[in-house]
Amino acid sequence: MLIMYKIMIVEDESEVREGIKESINWEFHGFECIGDYANGREALEAITELRPDLVISDICMPFMDGIELTRNIQMKYPYIKVIILTAHDEFDYVQKALRLKVYDFIVKPVTAFQLRSLLDKVRSDMDKESEHRENLALLRIQLQQSLPLLMERFLEQMVSGTLKEGQIQERLQYFRLPPMLPPYLVATIDIDELNAVTKARWENDPELLRSAAYNIVQEVMEGKEAVVFRTREERIGIVFYGHEKDALYDMAFNLAEVLRFCIEKYLKFTVTVGIGTLCRSLSELFISYKGAIDALDYRFMLGANRVISIQDMEGAHNSIHRLDMEWSRRFAIMIKTGTNKEAHVLIQQLIFSLKASLMPIGACYLQIQSILIAIVNTIHELVGDESVDFKGHELIFKNMNRLKTLDEIEQWLQEICNEAIAYIAEQRNDLTKMQVRSVISYIEENYHNEDLTIHELCRHVHLSKSYFSSVFKQHTEQTIMEYVTRIRIDKAKDLLRHTPMKFYEIAAKVGYSDPQYFSVLFKKHTGTSPTEYREKLAKETTG
Repeated sequence: MLIMYKIMIVEDESEVREGIKESINWEFHGFECIGDYANGREALEAITELRPDLVISDICMPFMDGIELTRNIQMKYPYIKVIILTAHDEFDYVQKALRLKVYDFIVKPVTAFQLRSLLDKVRSDMDKESEHRENLALLRIQLQQSLPLLMERFLEQMVSGTLKEGQIQERLQYFRLPPMLPPYLVATIDIDELNAVTKARWENDPELLRSAAYNIVQEVMEGKEAVVFRTREERIGIVFYGHEKDALYDMAFNLAEVLRFCIEKYLKFTVTVGIGTLCRSLSELFISYKGAIDALDYRFMLGANRVISIQDMEGAHNSIHRLDMEWSRRFAIMIKTGTNKEAHVLIQQLIFSLKASLMPIGACYLQIQSILIAIVNTIHELVGDESVDFKGHELIFKNMNRLKTLDEIEQWLQEICNEAIAYIAEQRNDLTKMQVRSVISYIEENYHNEDLTIHELCRHVHLSKSYFSSVFKQHTEQTIMEYVTRIRIDKAKDLLRHTPMKFYEIAAKVGYSDPQYFSVLFKKHTGTSPTEYREKLAKETTG
């Protein structure tokens, strides 16, 4: 079966773009043309959403040239191949492109024959890469050559909090691992539920597919300041280190998104990545690791195949209190992410277990009390001092000794859990709305700043770019930068309507130092240029 690869064309001359599109039977050569763009800036925005396999780009373009576009692609999406369109007199550009390891070049004018031949070549190479990654025999050999078990166990101990700082440093040297400088951030990768087709594809060998995922992670992390290992819980762990706080967080999220995408693309199954909190010493790694593990629990609420930050879900000051009893932990997870139906099932299971254990009623009371403590602690962790408004407190403070049977306790516990689930959902929704409103206000106050970025806006509410971008779009039906652009265009309209300012002055006033780019955006959103818009207003006024 022929694999279809996605291709994108970036060329500022519309005739050349149309000529390329019309001269090729894309499907015959194994490609789907998913878009064409007039400059690198527009293309980069589209790449973020469409994720092509191949980009054909001209070198000389307005706003962002092919070199800058290629640099951004290599940094953020290293799995995308780039073919450069170039002229004979662009030798300096070609040298720069070579340093960025572009796949190939085509010298203008481009012939259909040249392009078809190159497409066949790149498709063949992509097929070989996919075949290499799926080569089960090769994966079995690589599986045998994995890191020694002792090193795996050491790394797992390091993030589990069972080793002192001195022991960690000593064993890092023993295993010839690189020195690890603070701060640190731990991520965990867990394979999502597999369907029957996926299991059959991997010959129902779970260890083989775990090894394949591990190989992908190692490839993505090669040369990065990160250590990769596998845990006995059949997850993959990553310790990031050695960058400034914000840079470390951004690097971890970007690489987590890359490896999540690569595993889905090349191995045809999905993973969820949990991101913990930053810590300052190796002896505190267990805090970040626990946060990463807890983040995976939110898969049940947010869905699989995504990167989830514990800081996004529970805030930067998440408590690390560890409850001793497994049931308490399960109830805490269910309160955070579950539904009333799931609560009912879990409570039924608990009561059944208590009945089957034949333990005395006093011991049952202690078990239930530990669960109540877990519920109260969970609510307090998520909403802080505002947890005093939780109506379920009245039920919790009810004298449990008055309940004579486990059946009565079951009904009572169900009522508490229902109240807790509804309360947390309401608080989280209110918090999200408040964060979106805060960012909108910030945009209104700072739209004139040309350097206003998604990174700055997400930092304003202390949330990751991937999580808050999704939340913002859910509430506004626009991406963050689409919203920023709309605000700027609206402000520009007001200035054109009520002031005699030149359009280049207005461009600078609303955050665009490049008047030509402002003019292109304005026409794209209004259908007219700034000058035409003002003339139209003048005619309407005099008419």
